Amino acid sequence: MKRVMFVCKKNSARSQMAEGFAKTLGKGKIEVISSGLEASQVRPEAIATMKEIGIDITNQHSKPLSDFQAKDFDVVISLCGCGVNLPPEWVVREVFEDWQLDDPAEQPEIFPRVRDEIKERVTQLIESVNKEFTPAR
Repeated sequence: MKRVMFVCKKNSARSQMAEGFAKTLGKGKIEVISSGLEASQVRPEAIATMKEIGIDITNQHSKPLSDFQAKDFDVVISLCGCGVNLPPEWVVREVFEDWQLDDPAEQPEIFPRVRDEIKERVTQLIESVNKEFTPAR
């Protein structure tokens, strides 16, 4: 099973929502965790926005990227354009993408839109990872 790391600046909103979607939509297909260039706290708006669509992320917590080793992950997704700030070993994994999504922490009214964008991208990611890494029969 492929291991996915979602990373953002503070691991407080976008990467937390991505982790919630991936755990729900990718259950049994991928293993997932999120982190930040620095740790902070999960934003209440992120928790509430996910709860609106039936996904509970209240038990998730913010974690620093420094707690993890790049070699333990196959897929690394930056959600905030912070890929340029990641240590080199993180951007040379099997799959690296930098989604550059708007920061809802700066504009709380966009949380639902950003959440929906994340859901769409996570869904596509799960499909592509499973296609790419499924052996031919």
